[in-house]
Amino acid sequence: MVGGFPVTVVNTRPDIGTPDVLDRLGAALDLLTRHVPHHARRMHRDFSGFLIERRAYRGAYLPQTRTCLVELTFIVNRAFSPAQVAATILHEAMHARLYARGIAINDGPRQERFCRQAEIDFGRMVEGGDAIVARALAALQLDDRGIAPTIDPTIAAARIASEDRAAGHS
Repeated sequence: MVGGFPVTVVNTRPDIGTPDVLDRLGAALDLLTRHVPHHARRMHRDFSGFLIERRAYRGAYLPQTRTCLVELTFIVNRAFSPAQVAATILHEAMHARLYARGIAINDGPRQERFCRQAEIDFGRMVEGGDAIVARALAALQLDDRGIAPTIDPTIAAARIASEDRAAGHS
């Protein structure tokens, strides 16, 4: 349990400590509670928990299980601040909120723009949020296919496996 949420960590990387994953998740959730408490409260209604595992993207909302997925190597990568991890979680919380309300479920670009705006608002509140704001503003400049690309899970999984093998983490 972290921040009142059940957490499942699928740690396939011997170079990553699960306690570090949980600490970084806790730090990100603390930032959300401090800076956007209204969103943090909604997350407790909209998320059933967190899944941390290796994927080809930073985060996802899994509506079938109401789970927030956060990518394993992203969450522990010190090149990304806890605020950037929090922004990803907030982004997925916005997807969860839209799903819970039945809004824009079949309009990926519209959803992405809504979620990016929440990132911008958060990034403007949190210390060190400039990178969050810049990334979200850049995404908002993309066309519909660019802001909501289709990801082939087979190709993505093969890419991740190849990267892990090349890094000696097979």
